[in-house]
Amino acid sequence: MVIPAGELLERFSRASGPGGQGVNTTDSRVELLFRPESSIAVAELRDGVRDRLLRNLAPQLTGGQLVLVASEHRAQRQNRVATRQRLIELLRTAAAPPPPPRRATKPTRGSQRRRLAAKKHRGQIKSGRGRVPRDPAG
Repeated sequence: MVIPAGELLERFSRASGPGGQGVNTTDSRVELLFRPESSIAVAELRDGVRDRLLRNLAPQLTGGQLVLVASEHRAQRQNRVATRQRLIELLRTAAAPPPPPRRATKPTRGSQRRRLAAKKHRGQIKSGRGRVPRDPAG
């Protein structure tokens, strides 16, 4: 899937954090906006993949668009790369098929025996921790 550059909107603002004197003058914080529902790249996907992608992204959409922010780097270019990598990873995980369902299994007889023996042993250890009764003869 290749997203045309025209479908990505970037906004820049001043970031907090490290940067020395330049932090007050450079707009290094990057906000990447992407509208998956109106995207040509998403429309070209197969029906099942597109539906799964849109369904999985729905909780993260704000006003119909995906908003990704990066401000951890001092340079604007590095933050632009970071937001695009986050977008790629987010789209990749949203479009991925669900994992196969778990097949239920029973514990083996040996493992059940070992578990019960360990419980019995633990109970014996704990029962020995009580108060020692006073000897009436002594």
